Amino acid sequence: MTREGRSGDARPGDEGALRREPDPAGEDEQPTVDEPTEPTEFEPSGRFGVPGKPLRRSPFLVGFTGALGVLLAYAVFLGIRNAAGILVLVVIAIFLAVGLHPAVVRLRRWGLPHGLAVAVVTLTVVLLIVGGLLALVPPVVTQSGQFIAHLPGYVEELRRNPTVNDLVERYDVMERVRAAANADTIGRALGGVLGGAQLIFGTLFRALTVLVLTIYFLAYFDKLRDLGYALVPRSRRTRVRLIGDEILTRVGAYMVGALAIAVLAGVSSFIFALAVGLPYPFALAVVVAVTDLIPQIGATLGAVVVSLVGFATDLPVGVACVVFFLVYQQVENYLIYPKIMRRAVSVNEVAALLAALLGVSLLGVVGALIAIPTVAALQLILREVVLPRQESR
Repeated sequence: MTREGRSGDARPGDEGALRREPDPAGEDEQPTVDEPTEPTEFEPSGRFGVPGKPLRRSPFLVGFTGALGVLLAYAVFLGIRNAAGILVLVVIAIFLAVGLHPAVVRLRRWGLPHGLAVAVVTLTVVLLIVGGLLALVPPVVTQSGQFIAHLPGYVEELRRNPTVNDLVERYDVMERVRAAANADTIGRALGGVLGGAQLIFGTLFRALTVLVLTIYFLAYFDKLRDLGYALVPRSRRTRVRLIGDEILTRVGAYMVGALAIAVLAGVSSFIFALAVGLPYPFALAVVVAVTDLIPQIGATLGAVVVSLVGFATDLPVGVACVVFFLVYQQVENYLIYPKIMRRAVSVNEVAALLAALLGVSLLGVVGALIAIPTVAALQLILREVVLPRQESR
């Protein structure tokens, strides 16, 4: 047989390569011609030549490659440590982009172009943030200042209780409160006028950075996701895509659910504060809403703050605060939370608590916010990938 007659000599990548397929009727194999396929976005274009053969694995090359790997790992560690603040902002932006992407998809289904859909979602978020700041900052600043000014008086009211009075005298709480409420102390804590300006402008810069990164991630969300999937071998790409899309869906559902539950907690606390006559109802409602975003322990922190203000105002009001938050947390945990969150995320309670504590210790409030969706992603990978592989061995 000549060289041209052998189908095995044709390379699989050549257009028009011959291959023989068995005939079901038992007749001679008939050669077929592979149809040329269009190159995908991530395939080499051929403009820069043909890749050469792999280098020989000599001992020198193996050792040199290992040394370069160690140096690269150390350089990556130094880069992550030095850029930790920026990386946290990037994580927040990715988290927000994943949560806002379903809104972009919904607008695209309604006929809006991709760029216009991203612009509409971004403008809506900016308007909500600006409106929220205009509505929150003035009363929060005013009521917080009044609360700090009256804080020693609240402690005096608490001292009427013998047990509390004994603790106050033992740990010299009054002097500590007066010192903490002193304007000079607060100014020194902020570093004076320059330190306060740095704090304000630094916060604005970080907020603007997160906003810009979120817009970019939203605009190029599909391309970035496809690029990530293209790094996976073709044989596993379909399964990775399905699992990855499910993880992204759960993260988005968690964000929407967490915000809805926090807003509901804040509104309920505001209505209750007005009903019982608590001072600074708006500021206390904001505290409850913000702390409720922290998984597991946030609702308890907000309840403690409001209850302390209630006891400082009047004993029956403090008791009413404790009863209200006990009842509300039970309703939230067993009625509201399951309908909004657990169907979308489905995270084990013990794993959620450990993840929240670990996230707080690593990244603070940001770590607590991303702890639950991270555990949900790991739990999905464990159930769909790791455990079946262990069972098949």
